[in-house]
Amino acid sequence: MGARFASLIAVVTLCYGFLLFHLYEVQITKGSSYLAQAEAQISATNSQASRRGIIYFADKDGGKVPAALNKDFNEIYAVPKEIEDIQETTHQLSLAFNVPAEDLEAKLSDKMSQYSSLFKKAPNESVFKIQELNIKGVYAKQSPDRFYPFGTTAAQVIGFVGPDDKKNGEVGRYGLEKFYDNSLSGADSNNELASGEGLVLTIDPNIQRQAEQTLEKLIRDTGSPSGSVIVEDPNTGKILAAASFPNYDPNTYSTFSIKNFTNPITEAVYEPGSVFKVFTMAAGIDAGKITPDTTYYDSGSVTISGKKISNWDLKAHGKVTMTNVIEQSLNTGTAFAVKTMGSSVLTSYIKKFGFGEKANIDLPGELKGNVSRLVPKAPAIAFATAGFGQGVSVTPIQLINAVSAIANGGKLMRPYLNANSEPQLIREVISADTARAVTKMMVSAVDKAGVAKIDGFSIAGKTGTAQIPDFKKGGYSDRVVDTYVGFGPTVDPKFVALIKIDDLPQELLAGTTVVPAFKELGQFILHYYDVAPDRITK
Repeated sequence: MGARFASLIAVVTLCYGFLLFHLYEVQITKGSSYLAQAEAQISATNSQASRRGIIYFADKDGGKVPAALNKDFNEIYAVPKEIEDIQETTHQLSLAFNVPAEDLEAKLSDKMSQYSSLFKKAPNESVFKIQELNIKGVYAKQSPDRFYPFGTTAAQVIGFVGPDDKKNGEVGRYGLEKFYDNSLSGADSNNELASGEGLVLTIDPNIQRQAEQTLEKLIRDTGSPSGSVIVEDPNTGKILAAASFPNYDPNTYSTFSIKNFTNPITEAVYEPGSVFKVFTMAAGIDAGKITPDTTYYDSGSVTISGKKISNWDLKAHGKVTMTNVIEQSLNTGTAFAVKTMGSSVLTSYIKKFGFGEKANIDLPGELKGNVSRLVPKAPAIAFATAGFGQGVSVTPIQLINAVSAIANGGKLMRPYLNANSEPQLIREVISADTARAVTKMMVSAVDKAGVAKIDGFSIAGKTGTAQIPDFKKGGYSDRVVDTYVGFGPTVDPKFVALIKIDDLPQELLAGTTVVPAFKELGQFILHYYDVAPDRITK
């Protein structure tokens, strides 16, 4: 019995001694290394990446799907103050990961630093390499980072999270990640986002997907280098889809050109061309200067301020009405309308429709376009050409929002992407009667051309094929931008859609490019919302 007890005491003493030795090794021998790693991980989590608000798309039934969330990724990092030989360490890492040694050395040079991220979102193979190399002061761990499940979808709208200018943290870059950075990061005590919901968008993933497919097909078929599609709810200002090409994948943004990050829907301007004619007609009708049935004689051209204006088809059409002007997109008829109403009337309505000012959509970097040429002392030709969209510049968001004011009965709404926002009326632009009259003219244009016509529905629309200014030689080049804006059903519009593609040869008119694309997108939206036909077809 005594022998057994003595043996038990010996075993316990041995184990206790082993534990004391291990504790000594942990606290004394390797203590500084573990402490450095712990301090590094604490420093790394200061970015609050794991708590950044989630961004959601929302469908017509309110179903939410994450468009930007937080996910654990492999990260390779260093504890610079633990590294004994910086040159040898950078040499080994440079060979292992095929990265310039000077880039790595810059990250390791601060000997007082307790954390320096070397490779974020590293593949498992990179982690295995680090484990094999077993370099003191270089480690791998799991850390939270931003993840975009839909990749390129709505990339310019969403933006991404990247290093701040001081290189000591991360902030939202571009798009909604930038615009709502304080709210998403929790830095804003007056959080603009719905409590506990993150940022829920007005973007419907189904309409967004269809818009992007429509744009991709257009780009492929026409050879255009770039383009955009926007879908808006005209009654509220909600943006249901916003697609642009070229785009990028925010998960791997560093592999793309920086020019892909800006959003051409809000951060680029262009001369819209004949789409602008609907605003000219709205101005003249609302001011009581013309009606849809007002006539003039079209001789094919008109000279104003010593400059000749011709129709796009170079033809004379004889006696025509203002409705015919919209149907056939006659430049001479628009010039007649401008002369009849007067330059001051045209200018005031162009500004009332929101041109020359920001639409104030919740995206960073929005431009306001340029209508500064339209001053009282400007030559008559400036107003005549502005009437059909030359000599003025707009953003696509301004253009679709202005057409939405025609679609909804005359109200200019603020466009928005945060579903937690309330619809906001900017101002009444035209009367409901004027809006109905211009809508009827646009419907007639669709019905006569037939290309955008959707069986069973009244669809309003207007084309624009605008020459691109030649900023080197002056005047205009032989390249064009095609635009189509339309809405429907006109009795109670569910959507307004704008489709724009850039830098095309002159022979590719809007009627053969963006108009068929609009019809395809419009049919999808009407079916998606299960909208009842408003026309009886035989």
